[in-house]
Amino acid sequence: MKESLITMNEKDEFLTDEGCFILEMWNTPDDGEASIARARVSPGVTTVRHRLKGTVERYVILEGTGYVEIGTLPPAKIGRGDIVIIPRNIPQRITNTGSRDLTFLCICTPRFVPEEYETMAGLP
Repeated sequence: MKESLITMNEKDEFLTDEGCFILEMWNTPDDGEASIARARVSPGVTTVRHRLKGTVERYVILEGTGYVEIGTLPPAKIGRGDIVIIPRNIPQRITNTGSRDLTFLCICTPRFVPEEYETMAGLP
């Protein structure tokens, strides 16, 4: 890997099946150690419960308010500046309780690959 400056293109944002918008900011096989994405959850939306089998996620909340559910922990209130740590293979989902988008960075180690994603739809 060499020195780089990456510029986001807002047009690359897409809606996932789990119910949030994702903008992949950094996710390349050249850097298998980590990936960074911006996630955006609309007001009133709860994402589908899911887990990443071999990846640790860290959410850095940039704006908005909501609740996060991680594993067996009770739902926890989140807001700007909070950091959420989600270990490998732990079920999770997030709810936007505010009136504007809940926006956060998703930092994954190793980098996110779709094969690691497992939906747990239908589970409480």
